[in-house]
Amino acid sequence: MTGLVEQAVQLVGAVLILAAFAGAQAGRLGWRSAGYLLPNLLGSAALALDAMHGRQWGFLLLEGAWALVSLAGILSALLAARTGRAAAG
Repeated sequence: MTGLVEQAVQLVGAVLILAAFAGAQAGRLGWRSAGYLLPNLLGSAALALDAMHGRQWGFLLLEGAWALVSLAGILSALLAARTGRAAAG
């Protein structure tokens, strides 16, 4: 990736995560809502891929774990909806 593309990926990923966090802090998004979890998943996955490309292992660990936790939350909500249980958040 070129430096400009890397910067764009980093900025978009960070904005996705921060926008979801701000929405949750403002009480507009529930912590378990798709509106919170999906931007976290997409943003952290983009940042994890960028970190992997740049061989930034600590950053990869952080963002990879963030993506996996977000994915687990999404899967949990989907499973709850499929089984008829209401997901909290």
